[in-house]
Formats: sequence, structure tokens, C-alpha cells
Amino acid sequence: MRGSRRTAASAWATLSRAADRFALPLAGAGTLAVLAAVFYYPVWTVFVEALGPENPVWAILTSEFYMGAAHGVFAHPLRVPGDVAAWLAEVHIVAGWTGLLPDLFVVHPGVRKGLFGFTAYQAALSTLASVALGLPGAYVLARFEFPGRRTLQSLTILPFVLPSIMVVVGFVATFGQFGTLNGVLSTLGLERVQFLYTLEVVVLAHAFYNAPLVTRMVATAWENVDASAVETARSLGASPLRAFRDVVAPQLVPALAASALLTFVFTFMSFPIVLALGGLQLATVEVWLYARIQQLDYATAAGLATLETVVSLALTYAYLRYEGSQSADGTANPLARHRLFDASGPREWLVRSGIGVYGVVVAAVFVAPLASMVLASVGGLEEPTLRWWRFLVDRQASGGRTQPATAVRYSLQFGVAALAVALPMGVVVGAFSARGGRGRKVVDAVLMAPIAVSGIVVGFGLLRSLVFGVEVGDYRVSLVGPVVVVMAHAVAGYPFVVRNVAPMLSAVDSRLVESARALGASRGRALWDVELPLVWPGVLAGAAFAFAISIGEFDSTVILAGDGVYTMPVALKRFLVDRTAGPSTGPAAAMGTVLLAVTAASFVVIDRVGGRYRP
Repeated sequence: MRGSRRTAASAWATLSRAADRFALPLAGAGTLAVLAAVFYYPVWTVFVEALGPENPVWAILTSEFYMGAAHGVFAHPLRVPGDVAAWLAEVHIVAGWTGLLPDLFVVHPGVRKGLFGFTAYQAALSTLASVALGLPGAYVLARFEFPGRRTLQSLTILPFVLPSIMVVVGFVATFGQFGTLNGVLSTLGLERVQFLYTLEVVVLAHAFYNAPLVTRMVATAWENVDASAVETARSLGASPLRAFRDVVAPQLVPALAASALLTFVFTFMSFPIVLALGGLQLATVEVWLYARIQQLDYATAAGLATLETVVSLALTYAYLRYEGSQSADGTANPLARHRLFDASGPREWLVRSGIGVYGVVVAAVFVAPLASMVLASVGGLEEPTLRWWRFLVDRQASGGRTQPATAVRYSLQFGVAALAVALPMGVVVGAFSARGGRGRKVVDAVLMAPIAVSGIVVGFGLLRSLVFGVEVGDYRVSLVGPVVVVMAHAVAGYPFVVRNVAPMLSAVDSRLVESARALGASRGRALWDVELPLVWPGVLAGAAFAFAISIGEFDSTVILAGDGVYTMPVALKRFLVDRTAGPSTGPAAAMGTVLLAVTAASFVVIDRVGGRYRP
């Protein structure tokens, strides 16, 4: 009896040691299996369809509608030199006079952009607007000390937390026909303006999202400038402007270029903002791809998805090459910050006046949309009412197509379920990324892939593969309903866990891990007992990010969610186009305010635990 007990105990100990030894490798294999099943395989099916017998990719490349003037490079390459020469022949310089000075300008015929050309054009304009709006913020955060500076710095992560469809509601509440802007103009006796469905409002909304990204990355680079290098330049006779040009600016250019590149990628793949604020008349590749899916034109949709993904992956690869060449270490001697409200001369007063004007612009661009949405939910300041909140309650009681409480319930359930999948995946990938050695770049490339591929493409791939069903031997495997939505959300959220956890794991003293290993701990046990307790704030911040990403995910959800399974962002989109309550944005604003409260709670968690998300 005693011998059998010893045998059982010995077997259990052996099994425990084996489980402990292989826990991390098995977790890594499981993570790769999940990614392969719900990300790589679905995206691969899109590529296969795009390059199949119908070859929609070639049809798109040779189409003037999609490629504009560039279609000739693929349709008739031998005629391209002649076409360029004919175009140049029509270009001429016109000389005139402006006052006492000669005025020369070039007159040339227009160039047809096509769908891809217009997408790149609006992304370029959005990038310029984001840089113009974000650079002054980087200057203020890096060079001045003032009350609330840390809070403002924390707010630069909001683009990764706020759902884009909610921001759309805020912009409609601000710039719509009955929005805040037109209300102010009417009060002043001025004519109302039509700002929606214009390229300007799309660019401004993109700047709302991406200017904080520019601010965050450039401010970090500015804070890492070595003050001794600037002091040396000044001691050699350089003026403050010359020292900035020769010493500081060269160290800011890489961060500025990287933030501009990321902004271009994000705005190239932008979907809800263009869909709601631009419509089909300003359609980008993402919007047209969604329209093709809605029309069941899956072949064209696959071609568009493939070409867009190739572009975004190439740009993301360029960003990764830049990031890998940069040192993550800060300087021990940063530039000293000045007190913002201590002005001692005309130059200082001029700088601070400019900062004041910038503050007004920031309030108009960033604060007004969110404030207008909240005000619209209660009828505004002039005639406050709870009518729209009662409308949501009545809609829930009537059992209509879109019930607010059902949307909130599904969003929370999907958020928790996606977090349960994304958090362990992110921690495992973060561990391999932090201690991956030669394979670190490969791991990082795998990590960034879900960020570089749009949610529309992922949703379309899941629809065409796992939702429609995949033949595995004699069985047909399919994921339907909530499960496939949760997996799409987990894939979108887990990279944010990695980007919070991996930097903190890299900073853990490797001698602690080596000591644990020397005492007999496996790599997985060392991670669990030694490293994770030290990086727990990063784990919590990553969890908050993953939850917030799931709560606000719209792109893949709008494709995969059916009439009975929908989230708050999908409900927001339906309320925005629903006119049963009249032309007011009140119902959408009320729903958006609920979503704002949920995402604000996630932001508080991220801010309090010190999330270290790096773009």
C-alpha cells in the first residue's frame, strides 16, 4: 500500500516537473496555433482568392477606376513614356506680375488619382495635419513644466483607447447641420455651414486621432536629447536657433518621420471615420472594400484587401526597421524644462502667447467633439432634456432591432472573453520578444502583423474561412456568432498587451532569472514567480488596453456580427443612421456617452498603473 502511494507520488512529481518544464513552450505553441487559425489562415484565404483563377488583383491594377493614371503601368506599360511626354507637353509656365515682383506658376492638367490614389492622397493630407497639430504639443510637453503636465502626457494614449465610431458621433454633434458649430454661428447671426461629408472634416477627424501619436513620439525623443551637446554648441558661439538646428532637430527627425509613417498607415486603413463622415463620395479602399462585401462581390473585395495589406505591411516593415535601429535608453542629462507661466521678457511672452493660441485650437479639435456629444445626449445647454435617454429605454422595452442594453451586455461579455484570450497570448509573446535573442525581430514582425492588417480584412478573411466553414478531413469546422467575434477582438488586442509587457520584461535584471534557473526553476516557472510580479503594472495596463480595444472594435465586428449579436460601436452606427427619432444625433450621442464612460474607465486603469505602451 505504502509502495503504491510512493509510486503514485513519484509519478505525480514527474508529471508536475514535465508540465512545469514544458509549460512555456506549450503556451507559445498554443499562441501560434490560435494566431494561425484565426489570423494567418483567414488572411491567407483572402490572398488565395485574390490570386485565383479570376485574378481580381490584376483586374484592379489595370482598372482606371481603382488605379487612376497609374493603371497604364500595368495595362499598357509600353505606352507609359509616350503618355508622360504628352502630359508634360501640356504643362506650361505662366508668367505674370504681382505688385512689383514677377509671379511664375505652373499650369498642368489634372492627374486621375483613382481609388488607391485618393486613399493615399487623403492619408498624406491627414498626416500633414496630424504633424502640424502634434508638433507644438511635443514642444510644450518636452520643454515646459506646468500643473497637469503628466495628465496631458497620459492623454496622448487616448487614440488607442477611444473607439473611432464614437469620435465620429462627436464630430457629427460638433460639425453637423444642427451641431455645436452651427449653433454658435446662428447665435452670432451668421449663416450655417455644411462641414460634414467633406474632405476637410475627414482630415480633421484623422488629426484628432493621430496628432497625439506625433506628440507622444516626438516629445519622447525631445526628452532624450543630451543637454551637454546643446551646451557645447552654445559655448562654441552657436545661437539658440543654430543649436536647435544643428543639435536638437537631427535627433527629432527620426521620431517625426516614424510618427508620420505610422500616421500614414493608420489613415490609409481608416474605415469608420471615412465611412460616416465622408460616405461613398469620399470612399477610400477600406470603405469600398466594405461596400463590395455588402454587395457580395467577394472576388473584388479579396483583390482590394490583398493590395491594401501589401501596402500596409510594407510601410509597417519600414517602421519596424526604424524602430529596431533606435536605442530605447534615455539620456542621463536631459534638457531642463522651463516653467510655463514664468514669463520674464518679450520673447517669453510671445512664446507663451503662441502656446495659448495652440491651447484654444486643441480645445476646439479635441475637447469640443467629446463635449458636444455629451451635451447632445441631454439636448444641449439651451433646452436640456432626457428625451434621448428615454428613447434608448423605450427602444429596449419595445424589442427593436437594436437594443441598447443588449449592445452593452455583448460588449462587456466580448471584452472579458477577448481579454481572457489576449492576455495570456500577449504575455507569452512578450516573454519571447523580451528574451528572444536572435529571434526577437521575427517575433516582433509576428507581433505587428495584426496591427498592420486592417480589421476589415481580418473580418472578411474570417467570414470567408471559419464562418463559412473549413473542411478538415470528413468534418466541416466553422465558428459562428459570438465566438468568431471574440477571436477577432483578441487578435486585435493582444499586440497591445505585448507592447506593454515586453519593454518591462526587457528591463528586468537577467541575473534574477538566471538565479531562479540555477535553483531548478524552469523558464516558465521563472517567468511566473520572478518576472511577472515585477512587471505586474504593465500586465494590468496591457489588460486594460486589450479590454478597451475589444469594447471599441468596429471594423471586424460590423462584418461578423449579425442582427442578434451586436456591440456598442455597431449600435452607435445604427443609431447614427436611424431617423426614427428625427434628424437629431441625440440617440447616438446618448449611446456614445455610455461607451465613453466605459472606455474612460479603461483609460483610468492604464494611467494609474503606468502603462508603457510604445507605438
